[in-house]
Amino acid sequence: MTTNSLSLNLTGQVRPPESVIDQDVAWHYGDPLREQKNLMQGIGAVDISNRGVIKITGNDRKSFLHSLTSQHIERMKTGESCSTLLLTPNGHIEHELHVINGENEIYIIVEKSSLIPVLEFFKKMVFMSQVEITNQTINLATVFEPVRENHKDFPTWLTPINYAGEPITDAGQSAGGDPNRYAPTRPGIYKGREILVNRNDLENYLQKKETLAGTWALEAIRIAAGVARVVVDADHKTIPHEIGLIGNAVHLEKGCYRGQETVARVHNLGKPPRKLVLIHLDGSPNRLPKAKSPIIVDGVEVGVIGSSAQHYELGPIALGIIKSKTEVLLNVAVDDIPGTIQEVVVAQ
Repeated sequence: MTTNSLSLNLTGQVRPPESVIDQDVAWHYGDPLREQKNLMQGIGAVDISNRGVIKITGNDRKSFLHSLTSQHIERMKTGESCSTLLLTPNGHIEHELHVINGENEIYIIVEKSSLIPVLEFFKKMVFMSQVEITNQTINLATVFEPVRENHKDFPTWLTPINYAGEPITDAGQSAGGDPNRYAPTRPGIYKGREILVNRNDLENYLQKKETLAGTWALEAIRIAAGVARVVVDADHKTIPHEIGLIGNAVHLEKGCYRGQETVARVHNLGKPPRKLVLIHLDGSPNRLPKAKSPIIVDGVEVGVIGSSAQHYELGPIALGIIKSKTEVLLNVAVDDIPGTIQEVVVAQ
Protein backbone atom coordinates (compact mmCIF):
# COMPACT_ATOMS: atom_id res chain seq x y z
CA MET A 1 0.00 0.00 0.00
CA THR A 2 1.39 3.40 -0.98
CA THR A 3 -0.01 6.65 0.35
CA ASN A 4 1.17 10.22 0.49
CA SER A 5 2.67 11.72 3.64
CA LEU A 6 2.24 15.46 3.24
CA SER A 7 3.77 15.98 -0.22
CA LEU A 8 5.89 12.83 -0.04
CA ASN A 9 5.47 9.76 -2.20
CA LEU A 10 7.62 7.02 -0.69
CA THR A 11 7.34 3.39 -1.73
CA GLY A 12 5.46 1.21 0.71
CA GLN A 13 4.54 3.86 3.24
CA VAL A 14 1.38 3.27 5.25
CA ARG A 15 -0.68 6.10 6.71
CA PRO A 16 -1.38 5.80 10.45
CA PRO A 17 -4.82 5.13 11.89
CA GLU A 18 -6.55 8.10 13.51
CA SER A 19 -5.72 6.81 17.00
CA VAL A 20 -1.99 7.34 16.41
CA ILE A 21 -0.59 10.67 17.59
CA ASP A 22 1.76 11.14 14.63
CA GLN A 23 -0.44 11.96 11.65
CA ASP A 24 0.67 13.00 8.13
CA VAL A 25 3.86 10.91 8.25
CA ALA A 26 4.46 7.24 7.51
CA TRP A 27 3.37 4.83 10.25
CA HIS A 28 5.41 2.03 8.73
CA TYR A 29 6.69 0.71 5.39
CA GLY A 30 5.24 -2.78 5.48
CA ASP A 31 7.34 -4.45 8.20
CA PRO A 32 7.22 -2.41 11.42
CA LEU A 33 8.94 -5.04 13.56
CA ARG A 34 11.88 -5.31 11.17
CA GLU A 35 12.01 -1.51 11.05
CA GLN A 36 12.45 -1.45 14.84
CA LYS A 37 15.31 -3.93 14.66
CA ASN A 38 16.97 -1.83 11.96
CA LEU A 39 16.77 1.30 14.12
CA MET A 40 18.30 -0.56 17.06
CA GLN A 41 21.16 -1.58 14.75
CA GLY A 42 21.72 2.04 13.70
CA ILE A 43 20.12 1.66 10.27
CA GLY A 44 17.42 3.74 8.62
CA ALA A 45 15.63 7.07 9.01
CA VAL A 46 12.20 8.17 10.21
CA ASP A 47 10.15 10.97 8.69
CA ILE A 48 8.95 13.12 11.59
CA SER A 49 8.35 16.19 9.46
CA ASN A 50 5.08 16.75 11.33
CA ARG A 51 7.16 18.45 14.05
CA GLY A 52 7.28 22.22 14.27
CA VAL A 53 10.50 24.23 13.90
CA ILE A 54 11.18 27.63 15.49
CA LYS A 55 14.19 29.84 14.80
CA ILE A 56 15.54 32.48 17.18
CA THR A 57 18.17 34.99 16.05
CA GLY A 58 19.64 38.12 17.60
CA ASN A 59 22.33 38.94 20.14
CA ASP A 60 20.17 37.98 23.13
CA ARG A 61 18.93 34.64 21.78
CA LYS A 62 20.72 32.46 24.37
CA SER A 63 19.94 34.61 27.40
CA PHE A 64 16.33 34.95 26.22
CA LEU A 65 15.77 31.20 26.02
CA HIS A 66 17.81 30.59 29.18
CA SER A 67 15.56 32.89 31.21
CA LEU A 68 12.35 31.18 30.13
CA THR A 69 13.18 27.48 30.19
CA SER A 70 14.60 24.84 32.52
CA GLN A 71 17.96 24.04 30.90
CA HIS A 72 21.28 25.93 31.12
CA ILE A 73 21.15 27.43 27.62
CA GLU A 74 23.80 30.10 28.23
CA ARG A 75 26.53 27.44 28.59
CA MET A 76 25.81 25.86 25.22
CA LYS A 77 28.56 25.96 22.63
CA THR A 78 28.05 26.23 18.89
CA GLY A 79 26.83 22.91 17.53
CA GLU A 80 25.59 21.63 20.88
CA SER A 81 22.02 20.59 21.53
CA CYS A 82 19.82 19.90 24.54
CA SER A 83 16.29 19.28 25.75
CA THR A 84 14.53 21.93 27.81
CA LEU A 85 11.05 22.56 29.19
CA LEU A 86 8.52 25.32 29.47
CA LEU A 87 6.84 24.98 32.86
CA THR A 88 3.80 26.56 34.44
CA PRO A 89 4.33 28.85 37.46
CA ASN A 90 3.56 25.77 39.61
CA GLY A 91 6.25 23.69 37.92
CA HIS A 92 4.01 21.52 35.75
CA ILE A 93 5.28 20.66 32.27
CA GLU A 94 3.70 22.58 29.40
CA HIS A 95 6.03 21.92 26.46
CA GLU A 96 9.24 20.04 25.68
CA LEU A 97 11.74 21.78 23.37
CA HIS A 98 14.64 20.23 21.45
CA VAL A 99 17.23 22.99 21.15
CA ILE A 100 20.05 23.26 18.58
CA ASN A 101 22.59 26.04 19.15
CA GLY A 102 23.89 27.21 15.78
CA GLU A 103 26.59 29.76 15.06
CA ASN A 104 24.19 32.67 14.63
CA GLU A 105 20.83 31.15 15.48
CA ILE A 106 18.99 28.73 17.72
CA TYR A 107 16.63 26.16 16.24
CA ILE A 108 13.91 24.59 18.37
CA ILE A 109 12.05 21.41 17.40
CA VAL A 110 8.61 21.06 19.01
CA GLU A 111 5.55 18.87 18.78
CA LYS A 112 2.99 20.01 16.21
CA SER A 113 0.51 20.86 18.97
CA SER A 114 3.14 22.95 20.78
CA LEU A 115 4.19 25.10 17.82
CA ILE A 116 1.68 27.95 18.01
CA PRO A 117 1.49 28.15 21.84
CA VAL A 118 5.29 28.26 22.12
CA LEU A 119 5.63 30.85 19.37
CA GLU A 120 2.97 33.05 20.96
CA PHE A 121 4.55 32.74 24.41
CA PHE A 122 8.03 33.60 23.15
CA LYS A 123 6.81 36.63 21.22
CA LYS A 124 4.89 37.83 24.27
CA MET A 125 8.05 37.61 26.40
CA VAL A 126 10.45 39.48 24.08
CA PHE A 127 10.15 42.91 25.82
CA MET A 128 13.55 44.60 25.35
CA SER A 129 15.47 41.49 24.27
CA GLN A 130 17.27 41.70 20.93
CA VAL A 131 15.76 38.61 19.36
CA GLU A 132 13.74 37.69 16.28
CA ILE A 133 11.47 34.66 16.49
CA THR A 134 10.18 32.97 13.34
CA ASN A 135 8.23 29.86 12.40
CA GLN A 136 10.44 27.79 10.07
CA THR A 137 8.20 24.73 9.80
CA ILE A 138 7.32 25.50 6.19
CA ASN A 139 11.03 25.59 5.31
CA LEU A 140 12.60 22.90 7.52
CA ALA A 141 11.58 19.28 8.06
CA THR A 142 12.70 17.01 10.90
CA VAL A 143 14.14 13.53 10.32
CA PHE A 144 15.16 11.03 13.02
CA GLU A 145 18.24 8.90 12.41
CA PRO A 146 19.56 6.22 14.84
CA VAL A 147 23.04 7.75 15.03
CA ARG A 148 24.13 9.90 17.97
CA GLU A 149 26.54 12.34 16.34
CA ASN A 150 26.15 15.70 14.63
CA HIS A 151 25.37 15.59 10.92
CA LYS A 152 28.00 17.39 8.87
CA ASP A 153 25.43 19.16 6.70
CA PHE A 154 22.35 19.75 8.85
CA PRO A 155 21.47 21.30 12.23
CA THR A 156 21.35 18.38 14.66
CA TRP A 157 19.69 17.60 17.98
CA LEU A 158 21.11 14.60 19.84
CA THR A 159 19.15 12.42 22.24
CA PRO A 160 20.35 13.01 25.83
CA ILE A 161 23.31 10.79 26.66
CA ASN A 162 21.34 9.27 29.55
CA TYR A 163 18.92 7.79 26.99
CA ALA A 164 21.83 6.25 25.12
CA GLY A 165 22.84 3.96 27.97
CA GLU A 166 25.17 6.22 29.97
CA PRO A 167 24.31 6.85 33.66
CA ILE A 168 24.94 10.61 33.39
CA THR A 169 23.34 13.59 31.73
CA ASP A 170 24.71 16.54 29.81
CA ALA A 171 23.79 18.61 32.88
CA GLY A 172 26.26 16.62 34.97
CA GLN A 173 25.84 15.33 38.50
CA SER A 174 24.84 16.74 41.89
CA ALA A 175 23.35 20.22 41.57
CA GLY A 176 23.38 19.87 37.80
CA GLY A 177 20.89 17.05 38.05
CA ASP A 178 21.89 13.50 38.88
CA PRO A 179 19.81 11.12 36.72
CA ASN A 180 20.60 8.20 39.03
CA ARG A 181 18.35 9.69 41.68
CA TYR A 182 15.24 9.40 39.52
CA ALA A 183 16.08 6.97 36.70
CA PRO A 184 18.97 4.76 37.85
CA THR A 185 18.54 2.11 35.16
CA ARG A 186 16.55 2.69 32.01
CA PRO A 187 15.08 -0.51 30.59
CA GLY A 188 16.47 0.06 27.10
CA ILE A 189 18.39 2.41 24.80
CA TYR A 190 16.98 5.31 22.78
CA LYS A 191 19.88 6.63 20.74
CA GLY A 192 19.84 8.95 17.77
CA ARG A 193 19.51 12.43 16.35
CA GLU A 194 16.94 14.76 14.85
CA ILE A 195 18.20 16.69 11.85
CA LEU A 196 16.66 19.65 10.03
CA VAL A 197 16.47 19.15 6.27
CA ASN A 198 15.21 21.68 3.73
CA ARG A 199 11.58 20.68 3.31
CA ASN A 200 11.81 20.92 -0.47
CA ASP A 201 14.63 18.34 -0.40
CA LEU A 202 13.02 15.98 2.13
CA GLU A 203 11.59 13.41 -0.26
CA ASN A 204 14.84 13.18 -2.21
CA TYR A 205 16.84 12.84 1.02
CA LEU A 206 14.69 9.98 2.27
CA GLN A 207 14.59 8.19 -1.08
CA LYS A 208 18.38 7.93 -1.01
CA LYS A 209 18.28 5.98 2.26
CA GLU A 210 18.92 2.24 2.09
CA THR A 211 15.92 1.61 4.32
CA LEU A 212 13.28 3.66 6.13
CA ALA A 213 11.29 3.17 9.31
CA GLY A 214 7.94 4.58 10.35
CA THR A 215 6.82 6.25 13.54
CA TRP A 216 5.54 2.91 14.90
CA ALA A 217 9.14 1.69 15.06
CA LEU A 218 10.44 4.92 16.58
CA GLU A 219 7.75 4.98 19.26
CA ALA A 220 8.29 1.33 20.14
CA ILE A 221 12.01 1.74 20.85
CA ARG A 222 11.36 4.97 22.77
CA ILE A 223 8.76 3.32 24.98
CA ALA A 224 10.98 0.27 25.55
CA ALA A 225 13.75 2.60 26.73
CA GLY A 226 11.46 4.26 29.27
CA VAL A 227 11.72 7.67 27.60
CA ALA A 228 8.61 9.77 28.12
CA ARG A 229 7.20 11.93 25.33
CA VAL A 230 5.57 14.88 27.03
CA VAL A 231 2.74 15.36 24.54
CA VAL A 232 1.33 11.87 25.20
CA ASP A 233 2.92 10.57 28.42
CA ALA A 234 2.39 13.64 30.62
CA ASP A 235 -0.71 15.45 31.80
CA HIS A 236 -1.47 18.89 33.23
CA LYS A 237 -0.14 17.83 36.67
CA THR A 238 3.17 16.27 35.58
CA ILE A 239 6.39 17.66 37.04
CA PRO A 240 9.83 16.85 35.54
CA HIS A 241 10.93 14.58 38.41
CA GLU A 242 8.07 12.15 37.73
CA ILE A 243 9.11 11.22 34.20
CA GLY A 244 12.92 11.27 34.38
CA LEU A 245 13.63 14.74 33.01
CA ILE A 246 15.83 16.09 35.83
CA GLY A 247 19.27 16.49 34.27
CA ASN A 248 18.05 15.52 30.83
CA ALA A 249 15.90 18.63 30.41
CA VAL A 250 16.20 20.43 33.77
CA HIS A 251 19.45 21.88 35.12
CA LEU A 252 19.52 22.48 38.86
CA GLU A 253 22.34 25.05 38.85
CA LYS A 254 20.12 27.79 37.47
CA GLY A 255 17.09 29.61 38.75
CA CYS A 256 14.69 32.45 37.98
CA TYR A 257 12.67 30.65 35.33
CA ARG A 258 8.98 29.93 35.57
CA GLY A 259 8.30 26.88 37.74
CA GLN A 260 11.82 26.74 39.22
CA GLU A 261 10.65 26.93 42.84
CA THR A 262 8.66 23.71 42.52
CA VAL A 263 11.58 21.96 40.80
CA ALA A 264 13.97 22.90 43.60
CA ARG A 265 11.54 22.21 46.44
CA VAL A 266 10.68 18.69 45.27
CA HIS A 267 14.33 17.88 44.54
CA ASN A 268 15.67 19.15 47.86
CA LEU A 269 12.86 18.63 50.36
CA GLY A 270 10.39 16.10 49.07
CA LYS A 271 9.74 13.48 46.45
CA PRO A 272 7.49 13.43 43.40
CA PRO A 273 3.95 12.19 44.00
CA ARG A 274 4.02 9.94 40.92
CA LYS A 275 6.53 7.95 38.88
CA LEU A 276 6.99 6.68 35.33
CA VAL A 277 6.68 2.95 34.69
CA LEU A 278 6.98 0.59 31.75
CA ILE A 279 4.03 -1.79 31.50
CA HIS A 280 4.39 -5.19 29.86
CA LEU A 281 0.98 -6.11 28.48
CA ASP A 282 -0.61 -9.47 27.75
CA GLY A 283 -0.66 -10.01 24.00
CA SER A 284 -3.70 -12.30 24.02
CA PRO A 285 -6.30 -9.53 23.41
CA ASN A 286 -4.36 -8.61 20.23
CA ARG A 287 -4.84 -4.88 20.74
CA LEU A 288 -3.25 -1.94 22.50
CA PRO A 289 -4.91 0.08 25.28
CA LYS A 290 -6.30 3.52 24.60
CA ALA A 291 -4.16 6.47 25.73
CA LYS A 292 -5.16 7.86 29.14
CA SER A 293 -6.77 4.55 30.15
CA PRO A 294 -6.61 4.04 33.93
CA ILE A 295 -4.11 1.61 35.43
CA ILE A 296 -5.97 -0.66 37.85
CA VAL A 297 -4.48 -2.67 40.73
CA ASP A 298 -6.89 -4.83 42.74
CA GLY A 299 -9.82 -2.77 41.53
CA VAL A 300 -8.21 0.56 42.48
CA GLU A 301 -7.01 3.17 39.97
CA VAL A 302 -3.33 3.96 40.61
CA GLY A 303 -2.45 5.89 37.46
CA VAL A 304 -2.93 6.30 33.71
CA ILE A 305 -1.09 5.15 30.61
CA GLY A 306 0.25 7.33 27.84
CA SER A 307 1.90 5.85 24.77
CA SER A 308 1.82 2.19 23.76
CA ALA A 309 3.22 0.08 20.93
CA GLN A 310 3.88 -3.44 19.73
CA HIS A 311 7.62 -4.05 20.25
CA TYR A 312 9.59 -6.48 18.12
CA GLU A 313 11.00 -8.30 21.17
CA LEU A 314 8.89 -7.31 24.17
CA GLY A 315 5.47 -7.55 22.57
CA PRO A 316 2.82 -5.00 23.60
CA ILE A 317 4.21 -2.35 25.96
CA ALA A 318 3.12 1.01 27.33
CA LEU A 319 4.38 3.86 29.48
CA GLY A 320 2.31 4.98 32.43
CA ILE A 321 2.44 7.30 35.42
CA ILE A 322 1.40 5.79 38.75
CA LYS A 323 1.28 6.87 42.38
CA SER A 324 4.74 6.80 43.95
CA LYS A 325 3.74 4.37 46.70
CA THR A 326 2.52 1.75 44.24
CA GLU A 327 4.69 -1.36 44.35
CA VAL A 328 6.30 -2.54 41.14
CA LEU A 329 5.97 -6.04 39.69
CA LEU A 330 2.30 -6.02 40.62
CA ASN A 331 -0.33 -7.40 38.28
CA VAL A 332 -2.31 -4.59 36.71
CA ALA A 333 -5.12 -4.13 34.23
CA VAL A 334 -5.15 -1.42 31.56
CA ASP A 335 -8.23 -1.05 29.37
CA ASP A 336 -9.13 -4.63 30.40
CA ILE A 337 -5.70 -5.89 29.29
CA PRO A 338 -3.60 -7.67 31.97
CA GLY A 339 -0.01 -6.56 32.51
CA THR A 340 2.91 -6.12 34.88
CA ILE A 341 4.80 -3.02 35.99
CA GLN A 342 8.52 -2.33 35.53
CA GLU A 343 9.86 0.74 37.33
CA VAL A 344 11.58 3.42 35.25
CA VAL A 345 11.61 6.42 37.61
CA VAL A 346 12.33 5.94 41.30
CA ALA A 347 10.45 8.41 43.51
CA GLN A 348 12.96 9.43 46.16
